[in-house]
Amino acid sequence: QGQPVESGGGVVQAGGSLRLSCAASGRTFSSYAMGWFRQAPRKEREFVAAISWSGGTTDYADSVKGRFTISRDDFTNTVYLQMNGLKPEDTAVYYCAASRAADATTMRLGRADFWGKGTLVTVSS
Repeated sequence: QGQPVESGGGVVQAGGSLRLSCAASGRTFSSYAMGWFRQAPRKEREFVAAISWSGGTTDYADSVKGRFTISRDDFTNTVYLQMNGLKPEDTAVYYCAASRAADATTMRLGRADFWGKGTLVTVSS
């Protein structure tokens, strides 16, 4: 209870879009920095995007900058990752994370208090 739960993954063709959601019940993440990470087959988990607790600051991995957008709605306790221009190399399990101590720029270090179980995104060529 209180863990982030990801949704919105699926199969999409290259160039398409998906929107991932991260929600939590039983806990509010309004005072947490939130981030998205991904892990592709046979690769290490990597940082994708992060947003500060206020929503005023965001940070992105170079590989997704200009294509992905992270946002948050604290009224619904939900964080989103809008993914446009998807490429086959974006195929991975995407994880949501929450950190009380981090800000948008240190979230990329991956030292989160809570992790979701992930949602699979598959981009076909």
